[in-house]
Amino acid sequence: MSKASRTNSVHTVRAGRDAVSAVKFSQELTAAIDAWAEAHQTVRSEAIRQLVELGLNAPPAAHQNARHPDSVAIEALAIRQLKMLLDPSLPPDERERRIRRLVEGPPEFSDQRIDLPKHQR
Repeated sequence: MSKASRTNSVHTVRAGRDAVSAVKFSQELTAAIDAWAEAHQTVRSEAIRQLVELGLNAPPAAHQNARHPDSVAIEALAIRQLKMLLDPSLPPDERERRIRRLVEGPPEFSDQRIDLPKHQR
């Protein structure tokens, strides 16, 4: 079998054997893996396997749809800044509408916001 045909073939593992994979890491990541391996008294290859298993078995991040803890403070700061920038001669309800639209974003993009819960349809 030529080298070209071997590299294009599907990766198969014979029964009873683990696959061997080569990966490329930065020097910083390699150092961090080596430090983890040393702390856990294992070798690099076993450390990589254990870290990958830990990552794959970890629950999904809970904060994906949760608001940032400081998001309320950030929003309040944005509203204060917008109030200073808006024309003071605007009627109060128009000022509030503009502030709400700028803070929340246009409705056409609300489904793309990751910081807001998805609405049930």
